[in-house]
Amino acid sequence: MSAIHLTTPLHYEDLQKLKAGDRVTLSGIIFAARDVAHRRMIEALDRGAPLPFELDGAVIYYVGPTPPPPGLPIGSAGPTTSYRMDAYAPRLYALGLAASMGKGKRSAELRAALQKYGGVYLGATGGAAALLARHITAAEVIAYPELGPEAIRRLTVDKFPAIVIYDAHGGDVFPPI
Repeated sequence: MSAIHLTTPLHYEDLQKLKAGDRVTLSGIIFAARDVAHRRMIEALDRGAPLPFELDGAVIYYVGPTPPPPGLPIGSAGPTTSYRMDAYAPRLYALGLAASMGKGKRSAELRAALQKYGGVYLGATGGAAALLARHITAAEVIAYPELGPEAIRRLTVDKFPAIVIYDAHGGDVFPPI
């Protein structure tokens, strides 16, 4: 089975075609952000301040990369556990976020937000951080540099591999308990 290639920003029509279990590759711009950055984005929204990037059609990758070795744009860039962003992610999906990407199961509230707003949750392979980094061709800190690895980064990716964990229709790759 070949992967479905997606280019960012993602479009609602493309997301509607995805099914849980589909293999995808992403090319274009995605954003790296973790727990503290998500909290700061929600605080900015609460103050009426702009976010550091446009959410419409965006993909947020839950990653805290290591420093780049000489000559490379980024160090190891493996996914972090996603449920820690579940308190924040539904609001971001409501504002146009198309996809988030990390590892592990998500809350019922997050899954409901995906169905309500037409988003998807993608899984990146844990334990393959150095291999995933090969698909990142550029990385730039765009917000909260004082957070170090947890700063928000604009990542340029080329055929970044992932799997659709939760689709926009309630599909789920995890077996029921």
